Amino acid sequence: MKKILTLLIAFVTLFSFSSCKKSESAKVWIIATDTVFRPFEYTDADNNFVGIDVDILAAIAEDQGFRYTLQSLGWDAGVGAVQVGRADALIAGATIKQSRIDAGWIFSDGYFNATQTFVVAADSSISKFEDLAGKNVAVKYGTAGADFANSLKDKYGFTVSVFEDSPAMYEDVISGNSAACCEDTPIMADSIKHAGLALKIPDGMESEGAPYGFVIMNPANSVLIEMFNKGLANIKADGKYQAILDKYLK
Repeated sequence: MKKILTLLIAFVTLFSFSSCKKSESAKVWIIATDTVFRPFEYTDADNNFVGIDVDILAAIAEDQGFRYTLQSLGWDAGVGAVQVGRADALIAGATIKQSRIDAGWIFSDGYFNATQTFVVAADSSISKFEDLAGKNVAVKYGTAGADFANSLKDKYGFTVSVFEDSPAMYEDVISGNSAACCEDTPIMADSIKHAGLALKIPDGMESEGAPYGFVIMNPANSVLIEMFNKGLANIKADGKYQAILDKYLK
């Protein structure tokens, strides 16, 4: 009787484990992202959503065997969707910083190190922070670029205006309403190159930099962070990660 009972318990345990694994593999994670943050996420000439973040997520999902739906919502809406549980995670060039961690953001390992830089009009004579005295700087809400600008405004005597997206911020500088904007360096360099923006990046006006991370805000989704970290390590080891960076940055 004891032998039969032991076998029954083992069968039930195995069935429960198999059901759990099947349920986990069947889950489709909802991942929010930005809409215009080239070269990390943007729409190409064929209307396909592409970019470094898009390709890294796809490579990691393939490596780890999970399924997902990528929702292009914009920065603010993407963050909001994860906060209220309408999305499971966010990948949108989110800088890992303590204030976000304190606010409940749960980050993966860093997957790209980026600096932030001040950017001025192509015909501007501004070349150093001191030249911004008495002028205005455009920033995007809730970004590391905004943090960098705000950390310097009192020291160098400039004001800050906040925008919801990067294109509006760039246009404010091009039109002359702001003397400069502050944006992640790889984003700005790519935008100037591919969009032909009448902007330039002065030397020596960048931050020390910080890593981007994949984000969840519900601890119940920690398995997704674990898979992301494992997959990231694997695609770095097998060369896929570097191939993605070369595709968009070289």
